[in-house]
Amino acid sequence: MTPDLVALREQINLALDHHLPKTSSIAQPVTDAMRHAVLGGGKRVRPMLVCGAADAVGAGITGALPIGCALEFIHAYSLIHDDLPAMDDDDIRHGLPSAHIKYGEANAILAGDSLHSLAFQTIAAAPGYSSTTRLKMIELLAQAAGWAGMAGGQCLDIEAEGRELGLAELQALHGAKTGALIRVSVQLGALCAQPEEISEEQFLLLSEFGDRVGLAFQVMDDVLDVTQTTERLGKPAGSDEALDKNTFPKLMGTEQAKDLAFTLIDEAQALLTRTRLDSGILSNIAHLVVERDH
Repeated sequence: MTPDLVALREQINLALDHHLPKTSSIAQPVTDAMRHAVLGGGKRVRPMLVCGAADAVGAGITGALPIGCALEFIHAYSLIHDDLPAMDDDDIRHGLPSAHIKYGEANAILAGDSLHSLAFQTIAAAPGYSSTTRLKMIELLAQAAGWAGMAGGQCLDIEAEGRELGLAELQALHGAKTGALIRVSVQLGALCAQPEEISEEQFLLLSEFGDRVGLAFQVMDDVLDVTQTTERLGKPAGSDEALDKNTFPKLMGTEQAKDLAFTLIDEAQALLTRTRLDSGILSNIAHLVVERDH
């Protein structure tokens, strides 16, 4: 990870700690589980993309941090629920006990629910944005997280277990399950700018950049699941194969899957060039997606 991304991740971690509740007179186990799930680890790719896009459009990083936190809260909630026995039934996340293992299944579910609502609360309270901008951010994030995006993609993933998908179907699945939240991270970062500072064409190009990065991220996740250890990943290795999930290595082989990921990042870089924006942070994040080893 480049020095600028290391520093950015530290800024994000501090902001996450600030926005998360620390105590509760009625739900301390839930707030403890929320903090465990969010602060226990993570690459922070989604909030970094928010901040990178905000920086590219001239809005700066500081004002984008609350918006980035909202994305990470949605992501963390999804991981809590993914790990539950009714879903992927994983006991480890970020090298630590999953939330339901440490705090019990009921408190884990409630922590996920609470992170989901906290995301929208954080955007609504973010300073420096007009009501119109906040409403647009909330609308886009709700679409990306719900039945038409991440949650819908997770449903399709479950329904597809035990049957083989073609490449187009697999890309559509992960375009929703993983890609929707990554695409909207870039979009919300772009919305941190004043409306006159970014054109419709630039917004669309950044959205397409997010699509390519999101798909590349999932392809590499699939590759790492079959090439890395549980200790390195911080979550159970080989779980996709154990659940008979459709993955890119299973469909096309590990090396071809890697090639696809790098091709997608090349396409993403070309889209960034077309924006004519100062997008150095976004470029570094795109490379991080395919060059990571966990």
